[in-house]
Amino acid sequence: QQTEHSAWLCMVGNLKKWKEGPLHKEMTVKGKPLTLTATRGECHGTSHWIDFSWDNSEVTFADILEVFGELPIPPYLNRETQESDKETYQTVYSKIKGSVAAPTAGLHFTERVLDTLKNKGVDLEEVTLHVGAGTFRPVKSEEIAGHDMHTEYISVNRQTIEKLLKHNGETTAVGTTSVRTIESLYYIGVILESRPEASQEELHVKQWMPYENETNLTPVQALQNILDYMDRNHLDALHTSTQIIIAPGYEYKIVKRIVTNFHQPQSTLLLLVSAFVKGDWRKIYDYALSHDFRFLSYGDSSLLIT
Repeated sequence: QQTEHSAWLCMVGNLKKWKEGPLHKEMTVKGKPLTLTATRGECHGTSHWIDFSWDNSEVTFADILEVFGELPIPPYLNRETQESDKETYQTVYSKIKGSVAAPTAGLHFTERVLDTLKNKGVDLEEVTLHVGAGTFRPVKSEEIAGHDMHTEYISVNRQTIEKLLKHNGETTAVGTTSVRTIESLYYIGVILESRPEASQEELHVKQWMPYENETNLTPVQALQNILDYMDRNHLDALHTSTQIIIAPGYEYKIVKRIVTNFHQPQSTLLLLVSAFVKGDWRKIYDYALSHDFRFLSYGDSSLLIT
């Protein structure tokens, strides 16, 4: 919602073509002409700080993105974004802007499917994880220990914690984003077990925490710790972040079933699936390949059960 100026850490395509100096773009937003200027700053890994400025205080950066931006469909589709993607490359329950991509397992759930589940007595809850660009960064190291996981921001409502407790700390997760959020809750509960007065920022789940901290805490106890924390701090929602990496050797705590699409080789998402099925992912993927299943974002889905 910033006006006149906004700075972002960006991935820049065709960076070699950007010579020294700022770039300018003449555009009309909400019927108002303006000049958008982008100035390149420091490099951070594969990204750069880009300073955006524009000469109209009545226009927000969100307004500019709405006009100038394009919906970021996956590059492997090898086509330009189409108008239909604005509807089909989005879940019907999406509400909060912030992710770099849609949580595509959720694309299988239409209003009719959700209503049918509700009519069958299935409790449905929504969690938020703002998908980061690092989700799509391939694992290039020989060993998983050499891969640095990115930070993603999560938000979980109090009612969701209560519903998880009602179901004895067990759930079905739709998509790997939901998996990472829900499994992070367990480790947030672990942090609160020893540090009940931690700030929300201190509840950040580090990449290797699940593998470094042995604990006998049950999922119910961990979730109760979160609920007690929210009560003490008068919170309706928990806002924090996670770097959790789920790879073979990980023991799932809360998620007992996963609805997920078929993922790319050398991805952290495939590692997550492998951990869930105890390394037996090849049988599943061989079956999908031999039966012409569609892979990736606009592809088919699977239901994995422990």
